[in-house]
Amino acid sequence: MTSIQPRKLTVVGGGYVGSTCVHLAALKNLASEIVLIDVIEGRPQGIALDMNQSAAVEGFQSRVIGTNDPAETEDSDLVIVTAGRPRKPGMSRSDLLEVNGRIISDVAETIRRGSPDAIVIVVTNPLDTMVTLMRAKTGFPARRVIGMAGVLDSSRFAWFIHEATGAAVADVRAMVLGAHGDSMVPLPDYCTVNGVQLADLVPLDEIEAMAERTRKGGAEIVGLLGSGSAWYAPASAAVAMAESILNDAHRLLPCACLLNGEYGIEGIYMGVPAYLGRGGVERILEVPLKNEARSALHRTAGAIQDDVDALRERGLF
Repeated sequence: MTSIQPRKLTVVGGGYVGSTCVHLAALKNLASEIVLIDVIEGRPQGIALDMNQSAAVEGFQSRVIGTNDPAETEDSDLVIVTAGRPRKPGMSRSDLLEVNGRIISDVAETIRRGSPDAIVIVVTNPLDTMVTLMRAKTGFPARRVIGMAGVLDSSRFAWFIHEATGAAVADVRAMVLGAHGDSMVPLPDYCTVNGVQLADLVPLDEIEAMAERTRKGGAEIVGLLGSGSAWYAPASAAVAMAESILNDAHRLLPCACLLNGEYGIEGIYMGVPAYLGRGGVERILEVPLKNEARSALHRTAGAIQDDVDALRERGLF
């Protein structure tokens, strides 16, 4: 049996996304110790006990710890932050600004004090604004504070491409950049099925319809559920990022990174392709974009800046 790395992964928030992150991370043996922390007494402890009792069946070696005590998260190598209010039908991600901003501020202080060398992956919405706030409140280098967005949005786009083409979803490669919201920028020119360009397989009007459905992907699930929001795909996306970082895999994944001139944008966190390794963001890849896509990327940067400014007006920066 392969030995497991002696490292510590913490997931903040014991809701559906957080608990699914813990389960996936345990199945992948990403860390010897996986801590789930939540404010509700008994919830993380119960989830942890249930998961640990599945270890003999699944064969994973990770030990899951459920807690309400921030001290038990100290010295984490990586922290996935899922804590926050989910969207309800009719709500936009921006509607969550203030309530989730206060939650992120508290979580950031705990991470800063207890795990000063950790890499942080933020999942909480509105994503691009919350990762900006997390970086400001922790004071960590930007390469160690990353937002989960592009992996999820690209995965949604890939599923719609699979449905339209009938090709195996494993052969689909899709890319979505920009904000994690209605202004995101799907890039059909960078979408392929086993190397074949999407435009050679699907008419342009169908491609645009898939792109629009991707932009509304989260809201579609919220509407269908009636209460709560997506959790399986967001958790899979966050754990894919964590796996690349903890295993130093150098995967090229679209995620929310701080831009310093890339794509002509300065000082904004938003989704771009980046290599993820043991140090976090190793390098941002600047891919060539057509004028229309570049303009859309700048518009989405403006939407993110509006939310950041709104947080400042509320005194959270």
